[in-house]
Amino acid sequence: MNLPTLTSILFRVTPLDILFFTKHLSVMLKSGIPLAESIQTLKNQTKNLTLKNILTGIYTDVENGQSLETALSKHSAFSSLYVNLIAIGEKSGKLEESLEYLSLQLKKSYDFEKKIQGATLYPKLVLAATVIMASFISLFVLPNLVDLFKSLEVELPLGTKVLLFVADIMKKFGFLIVAALVIAGLLVSLLLKTPLIKPKWQKFVLSIPFVGSLNQNMEMASFCRNMGVMLKSGLTITESLKTQFNATDNLVFKGYLGGLSKSMEKGKKLSDELSSSKYKYIPAIVPKMIGVGESTGKLEDVFIYLGDFFEEDVDEVTKNLSNILEPLLLLVIGIVVAFVSLAIISPIYQLTGSIRK
Repeated sequence: MNLPTLTSILFRVTPLDILFFTKHLSVMLKSGIPLAESIQTLKNQTKNLTLKNILTGIYTDVENGQSLETALSKHSAFSSLYVNLIAIGEKSGKLEESLEYLSLQLKKSYDFEKKIQGATLYPKLVLAATVIMASFISLFVLPNLVDLFKSLEVELPLGTKVLLFVADIMKKFGFLIVAALVIAGLLVSLLLKTPLIKPKWQKFVLSIPFVGSLNQNMEMASFCRNMGVMLKSGLTITESLKTQFNATDNLVFKGYLGGLSKSMEKGKKLSDELSSSKYKYIPAIVPKMIGVGESTGKLEDVFIYLGDFFEEDVDEVTKNLSNILEPLLLLVIGIVVAFVSLAIISPIYQLTGSIRK
């Protein structure tokens, strides 16, 4: 097992790097440039040091007579799906076509992820700004108010008393509370990644209303798109399921794919197996559409259609989610700011009123 180097940590190979490498390699091979020379040219052009090191190893392997599939399989930057499609292209003598098709699918996946990130960017920024602002006020502003308001000889409003209570706690234990929250967050994050907790947590997330269906559709979009690509490229249904099993991170769906692979090896129909109650988080439309694909001999086209269908659904939901969260977050922030402002201004106003009298 290769340990991560400082270069690989600082210069991570991104999906965009893999997309450009695939697209450019396809163009160069179509132009008649030999494979090894194409890889060397791309290695010299890339500015990502990690990718440059990977391409150096791939170039050496290809120059020594190894297949591109074998050379790629030594590097975790290339998924099992990617390597399998390259293997099919090499065996069929249509490597440049496989690369071109791969680049199209990688572009779709990249665009899909960017849409989700774009739709959730504003709520993330607002939440981050809120947390930073609240932390600053709690640690540096509220503690200074304690002595000020205690020195005022007026009856403090309830809101101010609540604010002072919080301020007094933050004055005494503010940094400890913030440190405890950060440590607790890190511990929870690590705990959710453990083999014991991770599958239960992922199953729980899938069962949450709205959030669960969004996660479910994201998994189905990836599953259907990848299955369609692999079947169209010539992989068998069993090989495709096994490859997708290795590419899936969600342990619930990973278990589904393991069960489906075993059922296919026993000769069962995919649609019949998916229709059983064992696959709770797979929408009912999937086995029905797959059944149509099996009966018409166009299963790969059905998978690609379903992939597009679930991608569009996720895209629509994330857009709506962003539109709902934006005013809601602003409303919450407005209420908090108004409460703090009134709690601070009210006793000062009372004090100035008593002086005038």
